[in-house]
Amino acid sequence: MRIFGPLYSWTIRWAAHPRAPWALGALSAAESSFFPVPPDVLLAPMSLARPCRALSFALIATVGSVAGGLLGYALGALALEWIGPWLQASAYDQAYHTAVSWFRAWGFWIVLVAGFSPIPYKVFTLAAGASGVALLPFVLASLLGRGARFFLVAALVAWGGARVEPWLLRYVERLGWLSVGLLLLGALWVKLG
Repeated sequence: MRIFGPLYSWTIRWAAHPRAPWALGALSAAESSFFPVPPDVLLAPMSLARPCRALSFALIATVGSVAGGLLGYALGALALEWIGPWLQASAYDQAYHTAVSWFRAWGFWIVLVAGFSPIPYKVFTLAAGASGVALLPFVLASLLGRGARFFLVAALVAWGGARVEPWLLRYVERLGWLSVGLLLLGALWVKLG
């Protein structure tokens, strides 16, 4: 069943659309607070479609992610009782408790590392707000951690660009199914962990 090849082609075509940066900013903000799809799925094809703008796309993703992170932080600080039942029923509950314990142990540093963690970033933003992490260090660590991730993705895709694309087209189905498998294993690990 070929799903990822056509999806990849559609995403590459759409990534060149003039409104794609707005969509990237919105997706980055949503992912940091409530949405399950990471911005990399749009950032990478946009960087591939327009390598000369890759770093500006990374900046858009970073700013959007930090803005969304502030919303997640506010939800954790002000509305945890309201979203608590949803969180407990979701696959994120165990990850949330893990993130809270990490905040108690490492504070600022865990936000910095969270940008590269397999635990979704929204879990860290909620936990930061609920744990009372100071706002300025949270924003600073978010800028550094998320920025490092997005600039790395954009720079690697822009650098590899045309050289990597034929290989990516050949293996996109396998990579897509591998990603789905890893996502399911990650969810299972969080659920059982």
